Amino acid sequence: MYNVMSPKAEEFISNEEILECLEYGEKNKANRPLIEEILEKASKMKGISHREAIVLLDCELEDLNQKIYGLAEKIKLEFYGNRIVMFAPLYLSNYCINGCLYCPYHAKNKHIARKKLSQEEIVKEVTALQDMGHKRLALEAGEDPVNNPIEYILESIETIYGIKHKNGAIRRVNVNIAATKEEDYVKLKNAGIGTYILFQETYNKKSYEELHPTGPKSNYAYHTEAMDRARKAGIDDMGIGVLFGLNNYRYDFTGILMHAEHMEAYGGVGPHTISVPRVRRADDIDPDTFDNGISDEMFAKIVACIRIAVPYTGMIVSTRETKETREKVLKLGISQISGGSRTSVGGYAKEEAPEDNSAQFDVSDNRTLDEVLHWLMTLGYVPSFCTACYREGRTGDRFMELLKSRQIINCCHPNALMTLKEYLEDYASPETKAVGEELIARELKTIPNEKVRIKAQEYIDNIHLGKRDFRF
Repeated sequence: MYNVMSPKAEEFISNEEILECLEYGEKNKANRPLIEEILEKASKMKGISHREAIVLLDCELEDLNQKIYGLAEKIKLEFYGNRIVMFAPLYLSNYCINGCLYCPYHAKNKHIARKKLSQEEIVKEVTALQDMGHKRLALEAGEDPVNNPIEYILESIETIYGIKHKNGAIRRVNVNIAATKEEDYVKLKNAGIGTYILFQETYNKKSYEELHPTGPKSNYAYHTEAMDRARKAGIDDMGIGVLFGLNNYRYDFTGILMHAEHMEAYGGVGPHTISVPRVRRADDIDPDTFDNGISDEMFAKIVACIRIAVPYTGMIVSTRETKETREKVLKLGISQISGGSRTSVGGYAKEEAPEDNSAQFDVSDNRTLDEVLHWLMTLGYVPSFCTACYREGRTGDRFMELLKSRQIINCCHPNALMTLKEYLEDYASPETKAVGEELIARELKTIPNEKVRIKAQEYIDNIHLGKRDFRF
């Protein structure tokens, strides 16, 4: 039985409820009065239910589909403006004891190069990332209690926060590791992590168990209920996601929205981010073996409908997607992207040789961080390296209240401009710096609060003089 407040995975992600929703969406995909009613509700920018969202996703009326895209763009601008937060993944280790059929890190893969970064190697990798201009990392590691125990993750976080190279610093470390015990989440919280990220992969229990035949991750309930344990441990910035292509996309679209609703109802705060990766080729993994792939057009519609359903939640798209696809979905709801990424273990300090391949998946956008930033700015976006909310304690429900009150533009926008100015002074190519300086001068004028605008200009002038790390 479906119960959004239940602590049991099979009740807050009810198979019966999802199947009923899918039938409801199919039945009403051309129901103009109902779709218009849902869009009218959605236009108030307070979100819609998973049942309403699947109707929008299934909508086959072209004029109303255009309204869906238009509303998604409007909501994105209202809450996140033209800012795009930048980050990079850092893979610490690809040792893993799970048997996931879609991941080359699976335990039976005997020809992939197995690697684990030492603390000395982490220093080199992070120094290279700082020299690129990054300020925010997402740590990744396979699940292996012998090679990658929680103590190794904690030590790595401490090492990363302690690295200060020239004007560089990693100011926020997000962590994407396997579901774990509540006491381990307490340790992660105390280590000062930013967001705890855990992808569900698929919410269909039967498919999940088939895709995860062996290893700790095969426990569907333990994995699906992990965010509740993290919340009880005091973590209030949490990121969820599914791997589109593994299972029917309509099922997982509905499931991830149900999970978001559960997190808000049961834990008091919804997801900080939702990621929308698609299955990609990697080592011994051929994405064509999974018959649930989605077109670029449907991928864009998924992004738009998630943005409408959960207007306050950040959305992430990685370098799994091409430049062209990323450009399309940026305006529909995406608020964070990676740039200059490596999906191998390390790979920033020294490029990995082909015969030493340790990558989790093939990257589709191979541009440097500077090239990505130049591209974003020519499109009118403001690349942001801001981590101020995290460091000022504006996390969880406090961040959401700032977002809902529309006051975010008076802190996030100037913070974005200041961190961009740091990048332009310390790392940018001459071409990127020229475009960025023009953008900053133009965007400063859009800050509505005059006192904030004047102070932001003062801080930016000080950054030019060599000072760093100002924030509102």
